[in-house]
Amino acid sequence: MGIIKKFLTWKKNRENPIYEVDDWNEIVYDRDDLQINDKGQREDYIKGCLEQIAEATKELENLQFEYNMVTSYLRDMEEIEALPEEEKEILRESAKKIAVLEEEQSGYRDRKRKMDEEQYRQMERMEEEVQEGCEKLSKAEEYQELIKRDLRRLDGEKQAYLYRKSDLHRILEDTRSMAIVCSTAVVVCILILMVMQFGFEMNTKLGYLAAAALGAIAITAIFVKHNNSVTELAQVENAIGRLIRLQNTVKIRYVNNTNLLDYLYMKYNVSSAVELSKNWQQYVEEKAERERFLKAEKELDRYQKDLLHELRRYQVKDPMVWLHQIPALLDKKEMVEIRHGLIIRRQSLRRRMDYNKEVIAGKAQAEIKDLVEKYPKYAKEILSIVGEYEKNFS
Repeated sequence: MGIIKKFLTWKKNRENPIYEVDDWNEIVYDRDDLQINDKGQREDYIKGCLEQIAEATKELENLQFEYNMVTSYLRDMEEIEALPEEEKEILRESAKKIAVLEEEQSGYRDRKRKMDEEQYRQMERMEEEVQEGCEKLSKAEEYQELIKRDLRRLDGEKQAYLYRKSDLHRILEDTRSMAIVCSTAVVVCILILMVMQFGFEMNTKLGYLAAAALGAIAITAIFVKHNNSVTELAQVENAIGRLIRLQNTVKIRYVNNTNLLDYLYMKYNVSSAVELSKNWQQYVEEKAERERFLKAEKELDRYQKDLLHELRRYQVKDPMVWLHQIPALLDKKEMVEIRHGLIIRRQSLRRRMDYNKEVIAGKAQAEIKDLVEKYPKYAKEILSIVGEYEKNFS
């Protein structure tokens, strides 16, 4: 069972090989398979060592630059912390002003804008005439409502007169019909009376008088009604003509005022005087905020210059860095945290520098030195390769 278990474990390891990550950091020089007498292999091996040295040297340069920069930050921090309290207070005052202004700017950038850039630029171009435009547009809209009211009133009066005209035409038709009916009725009455008088020898004088009187009264009433209707119809037609002329005059005003409104709406890119007034108010507020922002920006620039001047006066090597570390100048805890972070960074850089110098470059140099000592007959050749490599990469 033990043999089978070992075999299965061996097979599993072959299928899924496990690599020790810790071993990846180790630089190993293995010459077991190196044919030192083979010139090609010998040169490749030496060049491989030299390339490791070059890589480590390049990395050391980058690390050294970063290390010097971090060290400079720490020294500047020590310089600032070593200042007398009154000089620290000067720095804190400048830092407070910068912090307040930066917070204002941050709030301005994050705020919801009252109007987009295109609207703002349009209002800016027409700034001198917008208020006058608001008044013109408001008056034109009020006048438009008055004109519409007049048109509706005139139209109502016209419809009333047209209805009365139609009614009078009907009355005239009726009076004509009634006149015919009355005349016919009188004639019929007279004929009946004549038949009674001559056919039946009856006394019809009173009948003739009654028929004539009734006919005269009816026809007179109908005539008066007809004549009054004709007179009133003439008056109504005159009134309709007068209303039509008034409507035409008001319509001309309506068209002209409508064209004026359309032009003003197009000019100011709005749909009402209320919208233009709202846009103007938003523009005034937006302009004031932008002016405050520009003023704060100028003040921020001035206070930053003052802070840089003070830091340079206190022999701080890289004062520009402190423009981005304002909280550290105001809060001692923040300063301690930054220093702690810088110390950790410097330690990490130191370890990486030591690793590249001692492990990578050091082992490669030791390996070349060992080859020279163990194989003196190739020493000159090895040193020649080293010299040539240094010459090419110097």
